Amino acid sequence: MTALIVAVSLLIGVSLGILGGGGSILTVPILVYLAGQDTKEAIATSLFVVGVTSLAALIPHARAHRVRWRTGLLFGAFSMAGAYAGGRLAEYIPGTVLLVAFALMMLATAFAMLRKPRKGARKAHRDLPVKHIAVEGLVVGAVTGLVGSGGGFLVVPALAILGGLPMGIAVGTSLLVIAMKSFAGLAGHLSGVSIDWGVALTVTVAAVIGSLIGARLAGRIPQDALRKAFGWFVVIMGVFVLAQQLDPGLWTHPATWAVLGGAASVAVTVRLRRRSRTARPQPVPRVRQDATPR
Repeated sequence: MTALIVAVSLLIGVSLGILGGGGSILTVPILVYLAGQDTKEAIATSLFVVGVTSLAALIPHARAHRVRWRTGLLFGAFSMAGAYAGGRLAEYIPGTVLLVAFALMMLATAFAMLRKPRKGARKAHRDLPVKHIAVEGLVVGAVTGLVGSGGGFLVVPALAILGGLPMGIAVGTSLLVIAMKSFAGLAGHLSGVSIDWGVALTVTVAAVIGSLIGARLAGRIPQDALRKAFGWFVVIMGVFVLAQQLDPGLWTHPATWAVLGGAASVAVTVRLRRRSRTARPQPVPRVRQDATPR
């Protein structure tokens, strides 16, 4: 069993090194179903594993100049506040509810990964407005602290689409953000959860080795093919975790509906924002009149 945990932990690091996310999506199920940890202990441990692994993967990306430090530090700072609050809130929510929320998060992430990129995406980099960084950082950070998800697949699209960063730079910058908010979320959990440091360090060492391999491979593997393959893997994992938690009594718990209601509100808000952007009238290009022939 230990060998299997180490082997899958390598995939955690490879995913973080190549895609800038996905580590915690694998870490929590590994710790729950392979290491036999309690849900809340697994979430707290995953934050430690993903935080350390992200720092290790950040080094080769930084050496290759694939990190936007200003954007990453600002986004990470707001995410840390949200992650700490989410970590403290998780203490009062049943572990089963957290796993259901985590499974739904996995499926939403997989959907985002499998979607085709929108045509006409901006290529040039511009600094994100501080208000956008604040809102998205707080939301992504809260998700990190609440369900143990590093949020890399939320950070990378935000940096690539809203900030106009190239995919490689968005991946490198997201590792800085993930490390910052993972440690903040861990701090929020430590007040009510104890960690098995033997298991945590074993998984972390294997994940760090995988992250260094993944960072080396970044840019050499077709990103679209890799993202689709990993997306379908996340779908399978999400369905599996959700199926394990289908207890009829779960749906009578007030916290379940609070989490689902919050997730639905966020989804509707994002959808409306996207529609309002696409509905904006596009400027009509001015047609130059031909000069009157002499």
